[in-house]
Amino acid sequence: MDPLITVRGLHKRFGSNHVLCGIDLAVARGERVCVIGPSGSGKSTLLRCLNALEQPNAGEVCIEGLPIDWRSGRGIDALRARVGMVFQRFNLFPHLSVVENVMLAPAVLQRHPTDALHKLAHGLLGRVGLADKANDRPHTLSGGQQQRVAIARALAMEPTVMLFDEPTSALDPELVGEVLQVMRDLARDGMTMIVVTHEMDFAREVADRVVFMDAGLIVEQGPPATLFASPSQPRTRAFLERVR
Repeated sequence: MDPLITVRGLHKRFGSNHVLCGIDLAVARGERVCVIGPSGSGKSTLLRCLNALEQPNAGEVCIEGLPIDWRSGRGIDALRARVGMVFQRFNLFPHLSVVENVMLAPAVLQRHPTDALHKLAHGLLGRVGLADKANDRPHTLSGGQQQRVAIARALAMEPTVMLFDEPTSALDPELVGEVLQVMRDLARDGMTMIVVTHEMDFAREVADRVVFMDAGLIVEQGPPATLFASPSQPRTRAFLERVR
């Protein structure tokens, strides 16, 4: 079976800063991949290229066998409907209720009749443990609750893969666990996931594969038990010694 996501020779520069230096990566359907590494290693930029939020300078990204057409932009909206993304910041619309935030994107794209959309949104809020917050405004919620709403909002597009860009980094420590639990539940349900994270225990528990990036390159990758216990590259060992 072909990979769900294939990345070949991906390069991205911001001026003189060469952020991605030839990334090759394949992710199978149902696989959970955690991407770790120091700040500035290109992890978030890689995710943004997978969701067509950044255009690489060279290389190819294929989702479900179809390459992203960077030049014409054709199919990018459809791509983003299949590739959900959760950011460090929640970016909820403050003037909308929680359930309206979840419903907004599929409503704009007319993905469901109104009654079905209400049912979908309420079901997703129940899935992330916030059924009782449907009519609240985002500012009344904790950071962890807002991030769970953001996850429900991404799931409302019924994506085939979910990208998480350090989804707990903006949270107070006591709120991290509730977001990670929702992500564990998604993993158990078989969702394809690529997670940029500094939560090493989460990566050990949930990932099928851990990818270590540094200086725009994939330095090493493998099953978490192998990579965390006996990394083969000195740079990986040095990083893990600092974050343990």
